[in-house]
Amino acid sequence: QVQLVESGGGLAQAGGSLRLSCAASGRAFSNLNMGWFRQAPGKEREFQAASSWSGTNAYYAYYADSVKGRFTISRDNAKNTVYLHMNSLKPEDTAVYYCAAAMVGSRPYYRVDTYEYWGQGTQVTVSS
Repeated sequence: QVQLVESGGGLAQAGGSLRLSCAASGRAFSNLNMGWFRQAPGKEREFQAASSWSGTNAYYAYYADSVKGRFTISRDNAKNTVYLHMNSLKPEDTAVYYCAAAMVGSRPYYRVDTYEYWGQGTQVTVSS
């Protein structure tokens, strides 16, 4: 019903930047709240950022404490695409990053089980 395709992962040096993209299809983008999660080897999938309209259609962005001030989520509704701008990268940011989608109004934004649709993930590797 909803297909998500991530891109933009790769190799960066510590202190560098990457921009991840997630293109959505199969559903009106305005009906979706979008989130980014990451999963490092041997660890649970971890919330990074979310973009939502809430119930008022006002735009909100939410971030995990560990990435506040470094990562920025944005969305381009005309392109049905959500982005994760990652700055000041650290080696501990190394993980597979997943894009996820939930219907508008789904809460809470930081829970894995809030999201019904997931991309296949894109690898981000940060060298020291």
